[in-house]
Amino acid sequence: MRLEDKVAIVTGGGGGIGRSVALQFAEEKAKVMVSDVDEEAGKTTVNLINEKGGEAGFIRSDITKPNEVKGMIDEAIDAFGSFNILFNNAGVNCDEKKMPDVSFEEWHHVMDININGVFLGMKHAIPYMEPGSSIINTASIAGIKGQKLVSAYSASKSSVIALTKTAATEFGRQNIRVNAIAPGIIETKMADDWKKTDKWPILSKANALRRTGQPEEVANAVLFLASDESSFITGETLVIDGGH
Repeated sequence: MRLEDKVAIVTGGGGGIGRSVALQFAEEKAKVMVSDVDEEAGKTTVNLINEKGGEAGFIRSDITKPNEVKGMIDEAIDAFGSFNILFNNAGVNCDEKKMPDVSFEEWHHVMDININGVFLGMKHAIPYMEPGSSIINTASIAGIKGQKLVSAYSASKSSVIALTKTAATEFGRQNIRVNAIAPGIIETKMADDWKKTDKWPILSKANALRRTGQPEEVANAVLFLASDESSFITGETLVIDGGH
C-alpha cells in the first residue's frame, strides 16, 4: 500500500475533490483526519472510509481561524500519534463581477479562505511534520492564467502557487515537500453552478480532451504527490485540466 503507516489531514474533506482524496488515501492504508465546516458532510466521508475498513476521524474546523486550525492539527496527533501528509484543499469560488463591482467584503472572504487558510494550515502543521512529509495545496488553472470576472478567486489561487514555492524552498532541507495542484473544470459543486449558465456547453469542452474532469482523477494526482513516488518533486504545481 502506497501510504501505509502514514497519517493525513484533508481540509474540505466533506465532498468533491476533498472527499475523493480522503477515500483514496484511506484505500492506500493512510489514517485520515477529515476536516470541514460542514459537519454532516465531513462525517459522511468518515463513515464511507470506515465502512470500507479504513481508519478515519472528523473534526469541524474553520480554516480562517488560527485556533481552530491548530486544534485540527492537535486532534490528528492525539488521534493517530503523528501526521505526515497535509492536503490543504478547502476553498471557495466567487460571483462573477468586474473588479470595480467587487466589494471589499467579498474580496476579503475569498482571500481569507483560499490563501489565509492555506497559510494557517502550513504554519501550524510544519513544526510537527517529520522528514519525508508531504504538503499538497489546491490552487487552480485560474491562478496560472488569470480569469476574467473572478479577480478574487484568481488572485487567491495565484497566491497559493507562490506560497507553495516559498514553503518548498524554506523546508526542503528538512525533507518536507510542498506542491500544489491546479485543477481545471471538475465535476464538483462548483461546476453545478456553472451548469446553470449558458456558458456550460463551452466550458465543459474547453480543453484538449473535450470533457470535464472527475474528482477521482484529481485524487489520483494528489495521491502521487503525497506518496514517496514523488520523493524528488517539490515546489511544483501539477496542472490537472484535460489540456485546457
